[in-house]
Amino acid sequence: MSDETNASPTEVVADDAHNRYVLVAEGREVGITEYVDRGEQRVFVHTEIDPAEGGKGYGSILIKGALGQVRDAGLRAVAVCPFVDSYVKKHHDFDDILDPVSIRLRASL
Repeated sequence: MSDETNASPTEVVADDAHNRYVLVAEGREVGITEYVDRGEQRVFVHTEIDPAEGGKGYGSILIKGALGQVRDAGLRAVAVCPFVDSYVKKHHDFDDILDPVSIRLRASL
């Protein structure tokens, strides 16, 4: 998935072997968001952007791309990660695939 709003070409790549999505910009990894699968739910647990790349909107590009891929795969998303939670509260494009964080789910992580 490319994003033309950024100065450099970006792509969100699924790294299923490591349960994460990777944001690649100009050929280098600049961020990741990690998940745990629970049945049909993809539970986002952690997101990191290279501190040297802060302020470029890479976090939003990463989460938008990851959630788009979750939707395309026919899965549901759960935002345990504070960054993902903040993103989905501000951007409602993915409300149709979001499940709430339950106490039982949080306790199992």
